[in-house]
Order: sequence, then C-alpha cells, then structure tokens
Amino acid sequence: MSASKSVEQNILPNDLFVGKTIFVTGGGSGINLGIARTFASLGASIGICGRSQERLDTAATGLRELGAKVSATSADVRVPEHLQAAMNASRDTIGDIDVLVCGAAGNFLVQGENLSFNGFKTVIDIDLVGSFNASRIAFEQLKRTRGSIIFITAPMAHLPHAYQAHVGPAKAGVEMLMKNLALEWGPYGIRSNSIIPGFIEDTEGMRRISSEANTGNFIQNIPLRRMGMTHEIGQAAAFLCSPLAAYITGTSLWIDGGQALSGSGFFNSNSAAFLASSTRT
Repeated sequence: MSASKSVEQNILPNDLFVGKTIFVTGGGSGINLGIARTFASLGASIGICGRSQERLDTAATGLRELGAKVSATSADVRVPEHLQAAMNASRDTIGDIDVLVCGAAGNFLVQGENLSFNGFKTVIDIDLVGSFNASRIAFEQLKRTRGSIIFITAPMAHLPHAYQAHVGPAKAGVEMLMKNLALEWGPYGIRSNSIIPGFIEDTEGMRRISSEANTGNFIQNIPLRRMGMTHEIGQAAAFLCSPLAAYITGTSLWIDGGQALSGSGFFNSNSAAFLASSTRT
C-alpha cells in the first residue's frame, strides 16, 4: 500500500443517486466493486453479477452495510442467457437499470508467441463480447430510464504494451463499441462513456502484472507518484453518470495520475522482469 493513500470520502451529495439502480458486471471485487460501493454510498440500489456467487454474496453484504438495496446474481458475461437472468432479477428486485457499468475483464502477462489461441479468445470474449452482451441486454431498461453506460477499459486500448497482445485489441474494441453506442443510442437519451484506469492499488489486476517488490518502479513513473484507489474510479464514474455530465457522451476519461504521459516503456521492462521471476518460481 502506498504511503500517500488518499482518503475515501464523498465529494458528491449523499442522496445524488437515490431512486436509481446501478448494475455492475464483474462487480464482486476490485475496481468494479469500488465503483459499486461509491454509488451505494450516494444512495443507489446496486445490481452486481460475476462468476462466483460466493464472492458476490460477500460484496453484497458490504454494499448493504452502506444502506443499499442489492441484487447479486452469478452470471458469465460471455453467456447472454446468464446476463439476461441476472438483469431480470435486478429489475424485478430493485428496478430498471439507470447506469450500466461494463467492468468484467480478464488479463495476464504473456509473450505473444506463447499466447494460446484459447487465451486470446477468452479475453476478447470476456472484455469485448461481454461488454456488448451487457449493453445489448440492458438496452430496453436504459431506454426507459434514459440512462448511462460506463465501460471500464485500459491504457492498452490506446498505447501498445508488451505482453498484452490479447488485452490491447479487446479494450480497443470496447472503446470503439462505446463510441458507436454513444452515436446510435444518443437519440434515446442514453449516454455512453469509458473510464481508463491507471494502476489501481490492491486489485487483482495489479497482482497479475506486478509484485510488491517492483511496485516502487511503477510509482516512480506516475507523475502523481502514487497508485490510484478504487474509490477514485468510483467517483469518476459517479461524475460521468450525474447531471454534472449530462452533455458528455462518447468520451474516454483517463484516471491514471498522468501515467500515460510517460508511455509504456516502464511497464514493458517491469513486466519482463515479473515474467522472468514468475518463471523461476
């Protein structure tokens, strides 16, 4: 954990999303759970889905402690029927979706020549196909609420990163999906935007691409000299879905402490070292 960890607190009004329903794919942990927690603390009801019901149940308990009504249903975003059931359960329990957060994702470091056909397809299916599935299934609910979609993407969508030949194309596809839907669904009052998180502390994603030993190298290449916190991604999502952003759609918002300004070179070298150490152990 970084010494400069920021303090979680509400900047926006605590009742900003009272009467609203937020549905988060991959909402059982990490950044996505952080987003769900932010919306819960601002008065929203929360629907979450993910592949592990046990993890969802733990997340739901924490969200209820924040005062939220919660629907938590296991679903694999690659399977439309699973998502349909989860969204139907959420609708029947807590109402139509006002905000859809497409956060389910997969990632790991691997050299391109060692990336399996199935590994490549799996990431494309979870990130890109899963985001389309969620958006398409939620459309009728979002149309009724004139709601918003937030896609969680990654720097790999815009900058080439070594050992990410699966993630880059997947997230780039999600970015273009976001823009296409902003263009097509704007007339229905549906806004579509993306958030591009940088390195976020204490998440599964960071554990998959770095070790505690080389965390300092990452921080030294972030202009703000610290990693982000999950609630900071949540606050950005809340802003984009609030009346403050009522005229914002088709936009990618970087929440990375300036990380992208230095390119991907340090990520590439640190990832090479991480892969090498993982191979030795």
